[in-house]
Parts: sequence; structure tokens; C-alpha cells
Amino acid sequence: MTLFTDLIAGYRRFRDSHWQRERARWSELAEGQSPKVMIIACSDSRVDPTQIFDVSPGEIFVVRNVAALVPPFETGGGRHGVSAALEFAVTQLEVEEIVVMGHGMCGGCQAALTANFADAAPGEGGFIAHWIDLLDEARETVIAEHGSKGDTAVHAMEHEAIKVSLANLRSFPFVTDREADGRLKLHGAWFAISSGMLHTLDEETGAFSPA
Repeated sequence: MTLFTDLIAGYRRFRDSHWQRERARWSELAEGQSPKVMIIACSDSRVDPTQIFDVSPGEIFVVRNVAALVPPFETGGGRHGVSAALEFAVTQLEVEEIVVMGHGMCGGCQAALTANFADAAPGEGGFIAHWIDLLDEARETVIAEHGSKGDTAVHAMEHEAIKVSLANLRSFPFVTDREADGRLKLHGAWFAISSGMLHTLDEETGAFSPA
């Protein structure tokens, strides 16, 4: 088990090794960041985009949350953390690509599929339920085709969640404007924890295939 004391020990190893070797890089990053890619990923501790894509600090702008979800464009309500990060990445950093990366064994997608937290109070699953209700429509689609149990249904839910987030990205005017004129590209990806395989989405066919 990794505790805070273990993290501090890791930090000291980092300072003594990697940071020392990459002093020039860190000095450059101290002047600012200019990543070309934004990754929207799940908070799951097993799915770290920097490891999966083997990138160094400063190369990708990452936002992580339960089930790698993007809410639709809205000016009311209270779910603007992702929207703020998206706005910053697209309009200020001017990233050229956005990747929505879901993954296998996603607890958020499984909860959306099974509705385990439906009607739960905040602190008992209510916050989770309110977040993953972004997948309510997708849930009905998956259940109609695959039912609500089994690996096939869960994987279908994970794939549909990625498609929902991509659709919601396109509800933001500053995203669609840039996608239309070629300044921005959107991608969907799904990482299988059990095999270590990354799959990418072909939006024309709706299918995922190994990268």
C-alpha cells in the first residue's frame, strides 16, 4: 500500500535522479507549457495517460474524472470543472488534438450500467449518480442490445461513454469552430487494463480496433 510517506520518499528519489538529469527540460517548463494534445481520461488509479502514452512532463494536458466524461455545453448548473479545463486547453493553449480515453473495468461505467447508486444521497453515492447520469441515454441503448450484465455489456457501456463525451465535446462552439476549420481534431480511445492494449475509435463505423 502506498501512503503519503511513500509519496515523499518517491519525491526525494525524483529530485535526486530524474529532476537532476532533466534540469534543462524543467527550466524550459518553468517558462510555460505548450502541449499539442489534451487527454480526457478516467481517475482510475490503473490508467495513467503519461505511462500509457510514454510522455514526459509538458507534453500532454490531462483532465481526469470518473469515467472520462465530458458534460455538454451549459451555462447553468454546477459541472464546469471539465468545461473550464477544456476551454483553457482549446482557447488558451490552443491544443491541436483532444483524446477521450476510456478503459476496461471502469467502475463509473459499470455503475452507470447497473444504476447501483440511483437515488443515493450525497456522500453515499449521490454525487457519483449525478455525474454518471450523463450516460443515461447510452445506458438504455446498451441494455437494449446487450442487457445489463456481463463483460460484453460493460465493454459496450465503456465504448458508448467515449462516444457520449465526443458528442458533448462537439456541443462547445469553440470546439466545433476549430474542428470545422481544421485547427482541432478529436479522437476516441479505449485502454484494456488486462491486456495493455489500446484501441482507437473509427467514428465513421463506430468500431474500436487495436492501435
